[in-house]
Amino acid sequence: MAEIIAQEKQGVSKQRKKMIRVDMTPMVDLGFLLITFFMFTTNFTKPNVMDLGLPAKDPNPIPQPTPPIDVNNQITFILGKDNRVFYHQKTKEDLDKSNLKETDFSGINITKIISEAYNNAPNKENFTIIIEPTDDANYKNFVDILDNIAISKKERYGVTDIKPWEKKVYDELTQ
Repeated sequence: MAEIIAQEKQGVSKQRKKMIRVDMTPMVDLGFLLITFFMFTTNFTKPNVMDLGLPAKDPNPIPQPTPPIDVNNQITFILGKDNRVFYHQKTKEDLDKSNLKETDFSGINITKIISEAYNNAPNKENFTIIIEPTDDANYKNFVDILDNIAISKKERYGVTDIKPWEKKVYDELTQ
């Protein structure tokens, strides 16, 4: 703890000079106790990871023609800049500024849009959600759209680059 050492100087004065020496050993013990306490009380959590249902890789793939997805059996989400998201169910010839609709990343809106498109799909087992992030989109928005797809319990979705004809309409709306 603390210790007072009294020294006498030989000389005329009988005044004693008192030197104080502080023992730091208990502080070191206290430091180790605090480190141990915080190590035991800290929560070590695993990061939340979204499971992507990727198909297994076939060692001997047989090329099979994939039929095109019917416009009524799909919905396309375009992730844009400034946290904007657009969606449509149109073909190359039919898409214009009036057809490309905008919504926000509220879970209720996107889940509602997905469920409405699913309910209107003629072939529900082939219903597909297409995600097309632009170069201006951020990673948080991409994760948000994947979370909304997981909430809506739809298992068929794909991520692709934005097509030039969609990019043209998107650019018209964002400028």
